[in-house]
Amino acid sequence: MSILPTHHQYSFVVDASSIDENGHVNNVEYVRWMQEAATAHATALGLLELMAREGTTWVAREHTIKYLQPAFAGETIGVQTWVVNFRKVRSTRRYRFIRLPEQTLLAEGATDWINVDATTGKPRPVPKPVQEMFADIKSDTIPVSTW
Repeated sequence: MSILPTHHQYSFVVDASSIDENGHVNNVEYVRWMQEAATAHATALGLLELMAREGTTWVAREHTIKYLQPAFAGETIGVQTWVVNFRKVRSTRRYRFIRLPEQTLLAEGATDWINVDATTGKPRPVPKPVQEMFADIKSDTIPVSTW
């Protein structure tokens, strides 16, 4: 089974600069990784160019993260992200952070994104072409790992 276009995954090695005074990945790093995952997914789909043509962009309204296990420098982390819905001017994207190769779930998160006019910053409905790119959204579908 392949990953749906609505799903995206990649992996990276945790850099020592991500470690805090407690000796594990700082909590703020997960928010940064969520942003990077969303951007990587949007780039892979050509979504950033489409949004620019439509004159809109996304801004984060709310991030939530549930930390389950710590991560450490030198570990390989797999990131999975997927869009779960669109609601007028909003969209929710979820994330999973997995220690590889043993597949230990480290954290789960979500971001509530607001679509805004790129010039005024005011909320705008999610453009129809963007919604069409994610026509197969199934909010309860967790990505299948291919690691």
